[in-house]
Amino acid sequence: MLDGTTTAFVFPGQGSQQVGMGADLVEAFPAARSTFEEADDIVGFALSTLCFEGPDDDLNDTVNTQPALYVMGIAIARVLSDELGSIRPALMAGHSLGELTALCAAGAMEFAPGLRLVRERGRLMKEAGTRSPGAMAAILGLDVATVQAVCDEISATTGRTLVIANDNCDGQLVISGDRAAVEAALPLTLERGAKRALPLAVSVASHSPLMQSITDEFRAALDATEFAPPAVPVIGNVHAQPLTDVGAIRSELAAQLTSSVRWTESVQAMSRAGITTFVELGPKDVLSGLIKRIDRSAERIALNSAAAVRAFLGTFA
Repeated sequence: MLDGTTTAFVFPGQGSQQVGMGADLVEAFPAARSTFEEADDIVGFALSTLCFEGPDDDLNDTVNTQPALYVMGIAIARVLSDELGSIRPALMAGHSLGELTALCAAGAMEFAPGLRLVRERGRLMKEAGTRSPGAMAAILGLDVATVQAVCDEISATTGRTLVIANDNCDGQLVISGDRAAVEAALPLTLERGAKRALPLAVSVASHSPLMQSITDEFRAALDATEFAPPAVPVIGNVHAQPLTDVGAIRSELAAQLTSSVRWTESVQAMSRAGITTFVELGPKDVLSGLIKRIDRSAERIALNSAAAVRAFLGTFA
């Protein structure tokens, strides 16, 4: 039986979505079925069908991707809550969008207003890509200091925005900013020793100053959303520290749009707090792979299917 005092639940962000996500869960667990049905009523269209059947292009549209991942994560969390009762993890965290899923799962916001907030976040981020088009790229095999130096150098020589958007794990970073700056940085990172420098198929410069154009509108959405102190501490992306009160949550979610996702430090903080098992609630096992690179001693469990959920629940029998 797993020990809740040494277990953390983690929720993925964009990139984890896939057509078919959740379909087997709703067949196996009433709590999952009711969650997807409730989500369809809230958003006013068959989000469940989009998750289960696609098409890919529509599911990969950020205005749909973000609520889809949020609903998937909460569906799994509700199944666990139904089956395990009072047993809960010691900490939670989420990568980018996943942080909002974690906050809902931790009791910091109700499902319906949280889904509306997530949907608005996706809409605004897509809008930011129109107002301030940008680009992102994954840089593999370099440390943070080297990539930061490249960003600083490119920004200084071009006068254009370029930052580290995601510190995912040792040797896997994502840069974000003006398209010309990203393009200029790619050969320079290879010269500095990167194993690969891969442009991402996006036009939105997530977690960079180019998101500033939507900050005020998103703050308004945050102000209209009711929050409560989380029942389980949530480690935030911006500072890699626990979010323990409503003020910290609002500040974190607003700042997150333009700030780097400090995932490496977040996982390290959880490990220092005594976490030895990380349970990923989402369609794939993206975070489990990153956590393996950050803390090789940690146990990693990906609840990405009905079979995986059943096996996990079986450890509590």
